Amino acid sequence: MARKTVSRKRKAAEQQAEQLAWGESVCKRKRLPAVKKSVVCFLKGREFRQQQQQQHEHHLQQSLRSCAAQRLPGILREREFTLGTLNKVFASQWLNHRQVVCGTKCNTLFVADVLTGQITKIPMLKDREPASALLDQQGCGIHAIELNPSRTLLATGGDNPNSLAVYRLPTLDPVCVGDDGHKDWIFSIAWISDNMAVSGSRDGSMGLWEVTEDVLCKTGDGHDSTGVPTYSHISHRALKDIPKEYTNPYNCKVRALAFNSNNKELGAVSLDGYFHLWKAEHSLCKLLSTKLPHCKENVCLAYGQEWSVYAVGSQAHVSFLDPRQPPNNVKSVSSRERGSGIRSVSFYEHIITVGTGHGSLLFYDIRAQRFLEDPVGASCGHKGRLGEGILNLTTGKGWLNHDETWRSYFSDIPYFPNAVYTHCYDSSGTKLFVAGGPLPSGLHGNYASLWS
Repeated sequence: MARKTVSRKRKAAEQQAEQLAWGESVCKRKRLPAVKKSVVCFLKGREFRQQQQQQHEHHLQQSLRSCAAQRLPGILREREFTLGTLNKVFASQWLNHRQVVCGTKCNTLFVADVLTGQITKIPMLKDREPASALLDQQGCGIHAIELNPSRTLLATGGDNPNSLAVYRLPTLDPVCVGDDGHKDWIFSIAWISDNMAVSGSRDGSMGLWEVTEDVLCKTGDGHDSTGVPTYSHISHRALKDIPKEYTNPYNCKVRALAFNSNNKELGAVSLDGYFHLWKAEHSLCKLLSTKLPHCKENVCLAYGQEWSVYAVGSQAHVSFLDPRQPPNNVKSVSSRERGSGIRSVSFYEHIITVGTGHGSLLFYDIRAQRFLEDPVGASCGHKGRLGEGILNLTTGKGWLNHDETWRSYFSDIPYFPNAVYTHCYDSSGTKLFVAGGPLPSGLHGNYASLWS
């Protein structure tokens, strides 16, 4: 009997010990941090994963674009377009994946379809004054075409090359003409916002123009005697002269503009060899002026947003200027074509495309600080070598008018290269539109092609 009592007590003690151990393990499990399973936590986690994925995709896309920019120039092929008797294409911009709008020396604005080669001329916008009251503007033409950031408006020169003409996109209906500002030809245009543009003129001034909602609403209500939809006439909001204290005031012609949208700064190059920087938001406020290292024929300017530098094209060099650095810290590279001049320059990723007066397209790698080399065995279209294996795409034959000027002064010269006055990449970066014409001012001709 005593044994049974002892065994029962032992079992009860064992059961009690098991219960205590189980309770202890439960307490330990309760001390572990609870898993958060709320909807808010779930959504935030998913958002974080999406951000990581988007960042990864952005880096991947950027790497692919950079790789394409590096390799594309070596495989580009030329396809020329026929422009009839138009004279020298000075400006161009892509409107969409198949249309490019161009301006010529003979004051013609047209749209070229790069798939069909069809040319459509756009009516020029006239001043409020009669044409007979204007000065003789023969031989100037359209030097600038620019689209606003939202690609809803296009600014260019008017029928009077001293005036600013604005069209609506994508229809190219006329909006307005700024015709009371400049006293000489407009050489360059830059949009500083969706409704404000700056024009640079040969008279040494920069005009600030605002296209208000009221102006946009008034357009297209009727037609004039020639069938062109009616448009408004606007006055400049501001007109600023570039500094003339250090140079010949008659050579302070504004030749090119480029806008830095991050800092709201506008760079300007004048033909006297100076670079000027302006704060450009609702007005123009001068920040600095600096002498460029190469002072002859500074006629083109581009801004590289990612690199925070301006590229200036001169007679034989491309100069890279960072306004944050001292004025003497300007790097220049030679185009290896002395005398013909650099006529156009642009940034795409880390490659700077350079168009010369001798009909060459060169490609400078700003990361490696050297021109791209010609791929081994690459020979197609009008390719050639320039210097020590540097990649050089050469413009085709184009069209040249064998007129009285040519017969009198140039008939003994067998060939004239077509200067690259303008070039622009499409949004994909795989198509390069190139246009221009013969470099001598007395020659009448044209060149346009798609390199893809």
